[in-house]
Amino acid sequence: MSTDKNSYPLLSGISSPEALRKLPQDQLPQVADELRRYLLESVSQSSGHLASGLGAVELTVALHYIYQTPFDRLIWDVGHQAYPHKILTGRRDQMGSIRQKNGLHPFPWREESEYDVLSVGHSSTSISAGLAMAIAAEREGEGRKVVSVIGDGAMTAGMVFEAMNHAGDLGTDMVVVLNDNEMSISENVGALNKHLARLLSGSLYTSIREGGKKVLSGLPPIKELAKRAEEHLKGMVVPGTLFEELGFNYIGPIDGHDVNALVDCLRNMRNLKGPQLLHVMTKKGKGYEPAEKDPIGYHGVPKFDPAQTSLPKSKGGSPSFSQIFGDWLCDMAARDPKLMAITPAMREGSGMVRFSQEYPKQYFDVAIAEQHAVTFAAGFAIEGYKPVVAIYSSFLQRAYDQLIHDVALMKLPVLFAIDRAGIVGADGPTHQGAFDLSFLRCIPNMVVMTPSDEDQCRQMLYTGYQWDGPAAVRYPRGSGTGIAPQAEMRALPIGKGEQVRKGNKVAILAFGTLLAEARQAAEALDASLCDMRFVKPLDEDLIQDMAAQHELLVTLEENAVMGGAGSAVAEFLNSQGINKPLLQLGLPDEFIKHGTQAEILAELRLDAAGITGRIKARLE
Repeated sequence: MSTDKNSYPLLSGISSPEALRKLPQDQLPQVADELRRYLLESVSQSSGHLASGLGAVELTVALHYIYQTPFDRLIWDVGHQAYPHKILTGRRDQMGSIRQKNGLHPFPWREESEYDVLSVGHSSTSISAGLAMAIAAEREGEGRKVVSVIGDGAMTAGMVFEAMNHAGDLGTDMVVVLNDNEMSISENVGALNKHLARLLSGSLYTSIREGGKKVLSGLPPIKELAKRAEEHLKGMVVPGTLFEELGFNYIGPIDGHDVNALVDCLRNMRNLKGPQLLHVMTKKGKGYEPAEKDPIGYHGVPKFDPAQTSLPKSKGGSPSFSQIFGDWLCDMAARDPKLMAITPAMREGSGMVRFSQEYPKQYFDVAIAEQHAVTFAAGFAIEGYKPVVAIYSSFLQRAYDQLIHDVALMKLPVLFAIDRAGIVGADGPTHQGAFDLSFLRCIPNMVVMTPSDEDQCRQMLYTGYQWDGPAAVRYPRGSGTGIAPQAEMRALPIGKGEQVRKGNKVAILAFGTLLAEARQAAEALDASLCDMRFVKPLDEDLIQDMAAQHELLVTLEENAVMGGAGSAVAEFLNSQGINKPLLQLGLPDEFIKHGTQAEILAELRLDAAGITGRIKARLE
């Protein structure tokens, strides 16, 4: 998509922030208008993240106008809102390729641009990284400035407060911009969000208790308030209690859609000493009414017609695995009032909307706090409740210590419903669920299951729920295989797989939903095929039988080969002294780039044709 001078008279001339900074300030509102129009037009044609970027247009313009990027460091948290940043930093004409194979990365990415300081995708990292960069800038003494931009949703994670507490203690010069739209991906939850909402409603009185101590009540003395007003010159100063207790100078809230006010405020803040927090109020989806009304629906969008007031309906087909989980959760809660469902801010993505509405007292969204989610579940299990933690594979990585120390060590019955396992597609390396089998199977007391279809997923969730210890069911993003789940729930025998095809010479041991691709390969090769179902405990009898009857064993998984299910089979064969050729197929030892799930599986030769070709090559 090009920016012709007639449609975009100013934006078409901005190939870098340096060009933006040459414009007179009174032209910035027009730049913002053109940028918002271009963003809407390009994302509607390419698909991608929309509502977050629409809300951050003026803020992006103001930051690049005042700060000498890339010399000054501008760090975006998560990066859903960074599309306007990409457009202003020389990638405007490539926006049509975003999130597509070999196209622009969906998030800020260091390899893509010198303006992308931190490669991101998971939330709440910008202040920690920014603090270190600010210390480095201080040591270099060249006047480099550091700004971390973080959303109110990301502010709910504990890592943010660890970083702010440290920054406040050190007193290093840095700016944190809190982009507050009162909406992360799901609605924000938690006491901090309620505290921010109170500030924004115009009440100047707030108190937060910390260990019984009243931190601040009411207004600061008049003299102090006057002194601060003089220091900050611009922006209404409100006692941002929590931030000031952490050692930050709080300024705001100010209107995040008034580009001139933002520019004036940032100009005044640029040389303030010590850690500064600027509180900016924005509206997610700003400037496009359907996205303003439904910011969750317009968070990530397919290709659509901006002239229509709603997004195109997805074509009917098999229900997604997330939906299978959500339905199972409701069915299980109808039977068992002790079920407690927990998610770290992923209600929609994990298929929990219906459950949250029908069983609100058994539903807990703990915000972006994966570590807390897991230990919170442990507390429920200790008290005799049945916690189910719904979490993405790549987010569970953030709670690894809690999984080991607070759940597995005590053999507590916590069920982990692990969504987005394997290749996720367009979100790329930060979201691929490549490692969960490797990091789960080495933990004592864990049961790890890999359903091959929708019905098996439902039965495994039930199996894990009944198990008296920690259990995990991992399933992929997107639609199922078309095998309708049975309404009846039954517990599967732990650690038992099944042979689904009898053949010669080769036995394929498939873990998970690649079974359908493996079936085509098995038929092409006249190979035996086993649906292994369990990564831990393994079906050792089935493996021994296959080893005795075949010349070559092949393991297949949508997980890193290193340490994954295939490694478990290799370890077992070795322990039994079984000397049998073994071909391990799975994800290679690299971070997997973005593209559609089908494109990536084909490129990695994990589709039917690739599996068949690799086995033939090994036999030859």
